[in-house]
Amino acid sequence: MPKTRNPNAVRLEFAPGALVHANLSGAAFSGEWLWVAGDEACGLDRLRRLEPVGSETLRFGEVHDFPLADLLDLPGEPDEEADLEGMALAEGYLWVVGSHGLKRKNAKPDRPNADNAKRLAKLSLDGNRRLLARLPIELDASGAPCLVKQAQDGRRAQRLKGDANANQLTRALADDPHFGPYMAIPGKDNGFDIEGLAVNGERLLLGLRGPVLRGWSALLEIAIEARGDQLRLKPLDDNGTLIRKHFLQLDGLGVRDLHFSGDDLYILAGPTMVLNGEIRLFKWPGAKPLLAANGEPVRFEAALTEAVTLPHGRGCNRAEAMCELPAALAGGQPSWLVLYDAPGADRKDGEYTVFGDLLRRS
Repeated sequence: MPKTRNPNAVRLEFAPGALVHANLSGAAFSGEWLWVAGDEACGLDRLRRLEPVGSETLRFGEVHDFPLADLLDLPGEPDEEADLEGMALAEGYLWVVGSHGLKRKNAKPDRPNADNAKRLAKLSLDGNRRLLARLPIELDASGAPCLVKQAQDGRRAQRLKGDANANQLTRALADDPHFGPYMAIPGKDNGFDIEGLAVNGERLLLGLRGPVLRGWSALLEIAIEARGDQLRLKPLDDNGTLIRKHFLQLDGLGVRDLHFSGDDLYILAGPTMVLNGEIRLFKWPGAKPLLAANGEPVRFEAALTEAVTLPHGRGCNRAEAMCELPAALAGGQPSWLVLYDAPGADRKDGEYTVFGDLLRRS
């Protein structure tokens, strides 16, 4: 369990023109290389470990962009944001998932009331938000991990079958009694909004920021298989179940990120709506074997432990991404890296450098 937090212990140096700058929403490690996603881009950035500065523990920089349009036949336009919210590394692939949700325009202080009323009523869907994909990682001549469209061993970049309006997941949820009614509600209005991803073999867990139903948050369990150039949903059992639902008691908070550590599942949770509120890290002990043994289509789990409460600012410093440090970077003490959306002035050094925290575990 995390016991102590080292604030601003990790420096991330981006660059002008990089796909990702500040609003970090996903993270994963390939050895000493760090992958990050931002919720306003349509691609990923890779950062290399560098010598730390001053008292900081870790430093990453020399950013390299990987536009998704170079790797996948995207459901939306190449420059349309994918709102990537979850990332996981497994068996030579980097998995990514978009929020899958609608968005609502916001009112602006410099607009007349009538214009703002129209803006607040306008809903839209960026097609790339409905993206669930896996991207092969392959080492280049210098030994650096790269995302490729097709690896030399035959692995290919693939996404879940669908188009700019829907994919197999959203179609399977359209008539769901719990989530179907929320598919037409924007994510930040407690509508459908994926913000966490964890991978265990062919099984995936998708963590929902929303909806939170009467205080219960949800994970969706699906299985994925490759068919030709695409990924497809695979039945979880002989009854043809495509989605299992796991409702979690997170004190009314929605899921912000997921990460397996051994058999345990760690859940980063925060407010579902646009609120300034606590962000907490929960632990689900023994989740992996329990999920493997489960055959129920819907189950409830209240036996979670709270590991730590993370700081937040007013309109800034929202913890959105976490991942476990590789042993070579952890200095002999197991640790988590936590990254933040909308970093405040206390988490920035100039326009292109942001800071993350380390959570040390006993």
